[in-house]
Amino acid sequence: MSESNSTGARVAIVTGAARGIGAAVAKRLAQDGFAVGVLDLDEAAGKETVETIEAAGGRALAVGADVSDAEQVEAAVSRVAAELGAPTVLVNNAGVIRDNMLFKMTEVDWDVVMNVHLRGAFLMTRAVQKHMIDAKWGRIVNLSSTSALGNRGQANYSTAKAGLQGFTKTLAIELGKFGVTANAIAPGFIQTEMTKATADRLGVAFEDFIAYAAKEIPVQRVGQPEDIAHLASFFVSEGAGFVSGQVVYAAGGPRA
Repeated sequence: MSESNSTGARVAIVTGAARGIGAAVAKRLAQDGFAVGVLDLDEAAGKETVETIEAAGGRALAVGADVSDAEQVEAAVSRVAAELGAPTVLVNNAGVIRDNMLFKMTEVDWDVVMNVHLRGAFLMTRAVQKHMIDAKWGRIVNLSSTSALGNRGQANYSTAKAGLQGFTKTLAIELGKFGVTANAIAPGFIQTEMTKATADRLGVAFEDFIAYAAKEIPVQRVGQPEDIAHLASFFVSEGAGFVSGQVVYAAGGPRA
C-alpha cells in the first residue's frame, strides 16, 4: 500500500455501513488494512460497526450524512480526510427500498429511491475522486442488484440499480487514466434487514422466504453480507488493477 496518512494505511469510505452489507464490507476492508470511514444517515448507528473494527485493532470513524445532500457529502468526506486521511477507496452501498406496484407507486417513492442510490453515488464519487486523482490510485465499488434486470414491485429500485451499472462503466472510462478502477457488484438474495422488509411487504415469514429463495438458487442457499464483502475486498485490492467497468452478479448461480 502507498502511504496516504501517518499510519501508512489507505483510507476507505463505505456508505450505508451501519448494518447489513455495508457493515460487512467495512469490517472486511478494516481486516484488509484500510482505515474506514463508516458513513450512515445516523452517525450513532454506525458506532457499532466502528467499535467492532476497533476491537479487532483497526481504525474507523463513524460519520453521519445524507448521501443525497451535496453539502453533507462534502462535509463528511472532508471529515474523513481530516481525521483518517485522504480516502482513495469508495464503496457506494447506501440504499433504501420503497417497493410498490407501478400504479400504487408515488412520486415520493420514486424520488427517494433515485436520490439515495443514484444522486448519492454521484455526489459521493464526485467528492472522493479528487483524492484518488491526487494519489494516482483509487477504487470505486458500486452496489447494484439482480433487480437491475427487472423485478415485480420494484420499478424504482430496479431502475436505480440499472443506472448504477451505467454510472460504473462511465467512471471506469473517465477515471482509468488516473489509476482508478470502478466496478459494480449486483447481489442476488442476501439475508439482511432489507430483504426481511420485502418479506414483510409480501406478508411472508422471513424464514419461509429464505427457504423458498434457497431452493431456487443453484448453490442451494441464500447469500450472506460476508459473501459480498469478500468480492468487494477483491475489487479494491492492489491485484485488481486491471479489472474495471465490470458488473459481477453475486447470486449463487448463472441465472440472476
